[in-house]
Amino acid sequence: MADAFDWGLLEPAAEAGLAVSDDRVLAAMVEVERAYLAAWSELLGVDSSAELTSETIDKDALLRSSRQAGVPVVGLVDALRRQGGERVHQGMTSQDVLDTALMIVSRDALIQARTQLASAGRRLCDLALEHRATTIIARTLTQEAEPTTLGAAISVWLDAVTSALEVLDAVTYPVQLGGAVGDGNAMVRRSGAPDAVTTLRHRVAEELGLTDPDRSWHTERSPVQAVTQAAASVCSAGGRIGRDLGLLARDGLITPSHGGGSSSMPHKHNPVDAVLLVANGLRVGGALAVLRSAALSYDARPAGEWHAEWQAWRETLRLAAESASLLDHVSGDLVVHAEGAVAQARPETGPRAADDSDLIATGHVVDSVVSRFSRVVRADRATGGGTR
Repeated sequence: MADAFDWGLLEPAAEAGLAVSDDRVLAAMVEVERAYLAAWSELLGVDSSAELTSETIDKDALLRSSRQAGVPVVGLVDALRRQGGERVHQGMTSQDVLDTALMIVSRDALIQARTQLASAGRRLCDLALEHRATTIIARTLTQEAEPTTLGAAISVWLDAVTSALEVLDAVTYPVQLGGAVGDGNAMVRRSGAPDAVTTLRHRVAEELGLTDPDRSWHTERSPVQAVTQAAASVCSAGGRIGRDLGLLARDGLITPSHGGGSSSMPHKHNPVDAVLLVANGLRVGGALAVLRSAALSYDARPAGEWHAEWQAWRETLRLAAESASLLDHVSGDLVVHAEGAVAQARPETGPRAADDSDLIATGHVVDSVVSRFSRVVRADRATGGGTR
């Protein structure tokens, strides 16, 4: 097979993004076909012992077929029928396979992201509580404004993490199954059962651990919008925190214990995690714009809109996985230089000095935000995880 097109040279946090690699998408498509074959065999009461695997698939041949057909599923089905016979894929369509596979990949990537976000949030809780009385001067519109505490500033980051966790907890990952034009007619015709598509969809959802939406959503793309917006919320939280961390590192207030170097300036200690978090927050908007435009679908399958979604959908997942990993790392890599943080009285034209009322107010903020995060984490433990 030709050298991989993208192995992370221009993607410094690429390792976390392997959760959405081509190999993972291919494996997920095979999972969909395997679950559907099992459901179909159960419906007809026939043997379902065929083993489908991605391990022996000729990837070069799959790429050639994808170029010819404009979709990777046609060549995949040919390869899998050599493993499992003609019942593979019967009644389904390419969109069923790829949409459902990307939902599997989405679920797994965002569960991973959620775990790392929760880990980062716990560290931010500790930092906020530790520095609830470390006074600093807050800035508004880039200028020194009023005294506050570092704990209150960190609470803003924790709030962003908690909000992203809540968005992830609310998202669902529905199976897509409707056949050629979304009405399941081929499944009814082949089985003779009027409710074949409902039965098969429910069974496939159970087998894959996805949600049964009780409908076909092949041209109604709100499930894609919900999943990718959830992924983007992780990137937005990371980008927001990265912005502050970069500025705080510039001012010498909070620095990474493991900064990055420079090719020409050996004195540099760059806040690499912060920089990459900002970059991901900026990048995700472009992918969302493609997905928003592609949601204006038409017919039973549009010419181009659905195809435009594939990489944009995966890009949001990749960036979310990377951002969560970066947040998890940076939250445990921060050094606070408290001696430079204490807010001193300024000249008459500057901000006032901190007093006890400031500490009372900011302490309340810290406690409230930490409590909110703790409620989300406790709910997660009670339910065994928020993503479905």
